[in-house]
Amino acid sequence: MPRYRKQLPQLSDRIFLTDGGLETTLIFHEGADLPLFAAFDLLKTREGAAMIRRYYERYAMLAQQRKCGLVLEAATWRASRDWGERLGYSPEGLANANRHAIALMADIREEFETPSSPMVLSGALGPRGDGYQPDIMMSAPEAQDYHAEQIGVFRATEADMVCAFTLNYADEATGIALAAKAAEMPAAISFTVETNGRLPTGQSLKEAIEQVDAESDAAPIYYMINCAHPLHFENALAAEPWVRRIRGIRANASERSHAELDSAPDLDAGDPVDLGRRYRALRRRFGHFTVLGGCCGTDHRHVEQISLACMAVDA
Repeated sequence: MPRYRKQLPQLSDRIFLTDGGLETTLIFHEGADLPLFAAFDLLKTREGAAMIRRYYERYAMLAQQRKCGLVLEAATWRASRDWGERLGYSPEGLANANRHAIALMADIREEFETPSSPMVLSGALGPRGDGYQPDIMMSAPEAQDYHAEQIGVFRATEADMVCAFTLNYADEATGIALAAKAAEMPAAISFTVETNGRLPTGQSLKEAIEQVDAESDAAPIYYMINCAHPLHFENALAAEPWVRRIRGIRANASERSHAELDSAPDLDAGDPVDLGRRYRALRRRFGHFTVLGGCCGTDHRHVEQISLACMAVDA
């Protein structure tokens, strides 16, 4: 059976956790140096790889304890061509870093997966440009060509799927969806929004999702929202067909805008308990939101509170 048509376990009604803010955790809690916010660069040393392993093991143990699924997103958000070149990686060196990141996730799955805690391996993609503003805008064919390289590497690994995070305009999302479809890799698309619930381009979530679906023949397996506090997008959601296409939430703990986060010298970790309550409220409105994790400022404490609050809804 082609991998693209494989039924992934998180497409069921059960909750699948995922991790929190990888980069902010490594920088502010672990003291890591992440040039260009590139967590994958740590994999070049034994100590860095061990740091990343410890980070993901916390979430694997949490999934075991809570008896829920886990989507293991590899530390590859910045591991695409332009970012790799800026960090001094050759094409083969960058491909090896992507392979190493997936192999690490496969090791963690081998160690921690149980029948009550199924685990999915996902290759994380990021925008070609800045995550907060559409400074480099491509057409869908240009985006397809750019991202096909990294997706092709994932295709030859144990990755079950790919997920593109912090996308801020629809054409890049369409290109990623088409590249993944051509590679027969299931792909999730995660948009980020501003405090008004719209993409940085001003387009609404509804318009962006409907555009990508129309231009890719509904290729994404589902959509997500990440890198925004629930206050920024909860009012933009309604009981309409396009919202049924959203399955995952990876919110920020902070209520700050992207501009404020970008210039802040400190970490705003927000309130883990309050964040859990907000996820619970979203789950009560939209029971199909089943892939739950965090983004900037969140860590395993936030995801634990999310799991406690949201699994109580299902009890």
